[in-house]
Amino acid sequence: MRIMGLDFGAKTVGVAISDPLLITAQGIEIIRRKEENKLRKTLARIEELIVEYEVEEIVLGLPKNMNDTQGERVELSLEFKEKLERRTGLSVHMWDERLTTVAADKAMIEAGLRREERKEHVDKIAAVFILQGYLDLRSRQIKQEL
Repeated sequence: MRIMGLDFGAKTVGVAISDPLLITAQGIEIIRRKEENKLRKTLARIEELIVEYEVEEIVLGLPKNMNDTQGERVELSLEFKEKLERRTGLSVHMWDERLTTVAADKAMIEAGLRREERKEHVDKIAAVFILQGYLDLRSRQIKQEL
């Protein structure tokens, strides 16, 4: 079993996958599209990855505003969640993604990546942060139950 993490943006979707033991998240790709409302190919690629990696759950970033309000991006993400659930039949969990892009950018700066390289990878790294946060919470909950 694996879990997929997604960072859903206006023109990209960063994708991360857990290891089979559900301990770590690895970024695997960025799905790019030409227009924001064109999701058919994006959903088809996500389905391919679900089959390839034997994914059983999805974690989708919830882009709340810093003051905890919900804007247009939250609405679009919730619509995307519904499409994912209908199309894949999998449970999709929402995960507060505030500051994941900032954390991803900071990690890449610390790794010495140039600005151009950071732009190329930021969505994938943000998906890793979303999924890793979910995996860490899941692990803590399991330990508390023992």
